[in-house]
Amino acid sequence: MEIRTLRYFLAVAREENMSRAAEQLHVTQPTLSKALRVLEDELGKKLFIRHSFSIALTEEGVLLRNRAEDLIFMADKIEREFLTLDDITGGDIYFGLAESYQIRYLAREILAFKETYPDLRYHITSGDTEQVTEKLDKGLLDFAVICEAPDERKYNHILFPEADYFGAVVPASSALAEKECITAQDLAGRPLFCSEQSWENDIRPWAGDTFPELQLEGSFRLSYNGSMFAKEGLGILLTLNNLINTSPENGLVFLPLAPRLEIRMYLIWNKYQSFTPIAERFLKQIKDSFANK
Repeated sequence: MEIRTLRYFLAVAREENMSRAAEQLHVTQPTLSKALRVLEDELGKKLFIRHSFSIALTEEGVLLRNRAEDLIFMADKIEREFLTLDDITGGDIYFGLAESYQIRYLAREILAFKETYPDLRYHITSGDTEQVTEKLDKGLLDFAVICEAPDERKYNHILFPEADYFGAVVPASSALAEKECITAQDLAGRPLFCSEQSWENDIRPWAGDTFPELQLEGSFRLSYNGSMFAKEGLGILLTLNNLINTSPENGLVFLPLAPRLEIRMYLIWNKYQSFTPIAERFLKQIKDSFANK
C-alpha cells in the first residue's frame, strides 16, 4: 500500500466525486479509478458505493479513511522533520492541549521561543486527556497538556506553575448566584453539565456520599458550549476557573466549589521519544523556565 494511493483515496472520500478528485490531484480520471480498484483488490474489501453522480464510503471505507488520515499526517510530519533537521532558526512542534487558564504559561514560552527561533511553526490540537494522549501515543504530537496526573510508566512530564480550580457557572438570575461558593448539597437534584472525564475523575470523589444525588444532564468537551446551555437555564456547568466569560454583561456567574477542588496541569511527552532539534530546544527552555517559577 503506497502513500500516494492513500492520498488518492482520501481525495475521493473528501470530494465524493471522482472527477473533482482527479482534478484536485492533477491526474486523469482513469488513472485515479485504476489506483482505487487496485487498492480495493489489495485489501479485499469494497471501499466505495458508486452512484450516478457521486461516491459514498462503505463501512470499510470509513475505517480506512480514519486510518489513512493518521498515516498521511505522520508521513508529512516525518518529511517536515527531516527537512528541518539542519534548520537552526525554526521547524515544527505539535501540541495537544486540554482547556485551562494555565495554557497562558505555554503561550508565553512559545512567544519567548519565537524570539530566538523566528521560523518556529507550532500546531495546536485541542481535546480532553483521552483525545490528546491518543494522538501523542500515535506519534502525531510532540507534547500534550493534560489536567490529570500522567501515567509515569508511559510519559515524562513537567508540572505547570499554578493550579486551576473547579466552580459552577450559573445564570446571574439564579438564586445560587447570591452564594459565595457551591457545595455538593447545593447541586443535588439539579441538572448539571460537565465533561465526562471531569465528572468521573474529579466531581465523583469531590462529592463523596452526595454523588448519587447529582444529575448529569449532558456532557461537554468544550466549556463554552456548556456555558450557552447554562445561560439558557438548562442546567449548571461545572468547569475550571477563567474559561468562561462571567462579566456582568454576559449574564453568568462563576462560583468556586467548596471544599475547593484544585486541578494541576501537566506538560507530557512519551518516554524514549526522539525529538527534532527544535522540539528539544523548546523542552529545555520550558523546563528551565518552569523550574524558576
